[in-house]
Amino acid sequence: MGPQPGPGAEPQPVLGPLTTAAIFLVVTVRPGGEERAREVLGDLSALRRSFGFGAPEAALSCVAGIGSAAWDRLFDHPRPAGLHPFQPLDGPRHSAVATPGDLLFHIRATRFDLCFGLAAEIVHRLRDAVTVEDEVQGFKYLDARDLLGFVDGTENPVGAAARRAVLIGPEDPGHAGGSYVIVQKYLHDLDAWNALPVETQERIIGRTKLTNIELDEPTSHKGLNTVTGPDGEEQKILRDNMPFGSPGRGEFGTYFIGYAGTPDVIERMLRNMFLGTGDATHDRILDFSTAVTGTLFFVPSGDFLDDLPAAPEATGKG
Repeated sequence: MGPQPGPGAEPQPVLGPLTTAAIFLVVTVRPGGEERAREVLGDLSALRRSFGFGAPEAALSCVAGIGSAAWDRLFDHPRPAGLHPFQPLDGPRHSAVATPGDLLFHIRATRFDLCFGLAAEIVHRLRDAVTVEDEVQGFKYLDARDLLGFVDGTENPVGAAARRAVLIGPEDPGHAGGSYVIVQKYLHDLDAWNALPVETQERIIGRTKLTNIELDEPTSHKGLNTVTGPDGEEQKILRDNMPFGSPGRGEFGTYFIGYAGTPDVIERMLRNMFLGTGDATHDRILDFSTAVTGTLFFVPSGDFLDDLPAAPEATGKG
């Protein structure tokens, strides 16, 4: 029968705390590779336990997401209500690109070697069943700052508020306990950014650089990423962004990864950033940060992965 998620469905560890290391792995499933992909998804919790058993203090976890183009190839199960391809955006000055991705593996821990070991095993098991589209190794930088020098993730909800913001409830009962996640890889022009006065940087971000105090700047990055619902309440998402880079290659970036109970919240933020609002043509941070990837995934509950629904007949023997 496969899973029938209900209100008590156990989520994947999307609500885990920020860690000091992460690997973000995005792959596409090749024709005929569907059954191998299903096997890895079904074994994911066991693989995580195997690598993390000897170091429970390292909090090794792995969250798996499934892209729109892969869902019907992998599962004979109703599609999540909000699952669709990432919507590219062409603004007056900057663009949010859409890039391929059938599966996302968000691996994190306080030890990079555990992330590396689990990622290597996942890739080994998938072997020729997938094409690796993107792999990013993230790290904690100083006191949870991005490479632009500002603290990242300040507004993340916690506790019950995080569960309300991130997890699907009775509005889509067949997928309760799930979530949605959007990922984008941003590359920074640090030379141009660091040439700005700190006060200008602060107005662009909407926070003070040293003390992380919020500024009253409606057209700042902070202001454009503040969206409200019909009742006027701020709509929250959970960001697990990580810096990445290679000084030798001159590559410096931020891997944006945002979880929410509906993709609409993050999509509204991105429209504000790239298309602008009445008061801003675009988010000025985009003058220094270029989005080079963009993909949307559905994150099923942990129960769903532990008891996968049947495969579609066409791929059941893939």
